Amino acid sequence: MFDFLKKKIASWLKKPTEEKKEKQSKEKKNKKEKVKVGDRGRKKEEKNVEKKKKVEKIEENEKTLTKDEKETIAKTEEIIKEAETPLSVVKEKTSEEKIEEKEEKGNFFTRLIKKISTSKLSEEDFDGAFQDLEITLLENNVALEAVDKIRDSLSSKLIGQQMKKIEAPARILEALKEAILSLLIEPPSIIEQIKNGEKPFVIIFFGINGTGKTTSIAKVAHMLKEKGISCVLSASDTFRAASIEQLRIHGSQLGIQVISQDYGSDPAAVAFDAVQYAKTHSIKVVLIDTAGRMYTKANLMKEMEKIIRVAKPNLKIFVGESITGNDVILQAKKFEETIGIDGIILSKADIDEKAGAILSVSHVTKKPIYFLGTGQGYGDLELFTKKTVLKNLGLE
Repeated sequence: MFDFLKKKIASWLKKPTEEKKEKQSKEKKNKKEKVKVGDRGRKKEEKNVEKKKKVEKIEENEKTLTKDEKETIAKTEEIIKEAETPLSVVKEKTSEEKIEEKEEKGNFFTRLIKKISTSKLSEEDFDGAFQDLEITLLENNVALEAVDKIRDSLSSKLIGQQMKKIEAPARILEALKEAILSLLIEPPSIIEQIKNGEKPFVIIFFGINGTGKTTSIAKVAHMLKEKGISCVLSASDTFRAASIEQLRIHGSQLGIQVISQDYGSDPAAVAFDAVQYAKTHSIKVVLIDTAGRMYTKANLMKEMEKIIRVAKPNLKIFVGESITGNDVILQAKKFEETIGIDGIILSKADIDEKAGAILSVSHVTKKPIYFLGTGQGYGDLELFTKKTVLKNLGLE
């Protein structure tokens, strides 16, 4: 996940490649050869004096930096080092590489660094530089609302600012990290919620067809079992063919009881039976599966409202596919507006290279992502954290 966006950010932070350095060195050498022999020594001496002054200025600037600023700069240098791609064999550049090299001259970071280290950054200059980042985010399925939030966060920290050239890259990078973090909501611990909640603790799962909802329920059941928390499954999807059998297979493999009725039965009645079973057998958690439904179908949404009214869930979890990008954001938003949600599980996050939904859905719905589905196994359920997002973007 985040592969495309991570690659783009890394490319912005690259230093010149060895090939580029060699080319620059040759150009300088050719220029020197054109200079008269009598002037060469004088020019060399002037350059040495200028170089010495620059070194002294950098050393003087470094003395005024705080410990935190030095650590931030060191971290930025590490990221830059990781982003470099050394060339072991000199080869002809492809068209794509030539385009990337051209973009490096005026990308979001380089343009801001140049402006911010020479004068106070104006709103006009910021907007011009931000266009590059804005296009990158939109291309990676980040919702427009989330892009606007990043713009507001960055502008508030950078516009009107002037800083030393040595500080600029780290300060801009830190502002970008904070802007991304402002989109995300750290989820509460579902285990602590269950332990501190009433018994039985009822969780209902819903979403549209084919999002991996039933599999996600099985993964949550497996996690609870690993934590020593008892649970029962409610097969309240009485509409989709083989849905009850699918949940029964998961229950059998996990050693967890499944409460079910015949196809066509009232889903709310099945949920009610599961809650009663949990009360009778002192089971801590009830996990309710429901039929996939489009938020545009009024009759199906009324059916969901009835299940919620009967089962009285403690948590309402929306399950969507991360790979569908802005579609899953729209789905989550509509379900929140119609029946309300408490949290989100995004399935198939392991094959989502752009991961724009992961950055956007919390900001749009104002609800946390609890888990990311990262495979087909029962253990392939990753706890969502802000730190994980920064790490996956190469920013932590």
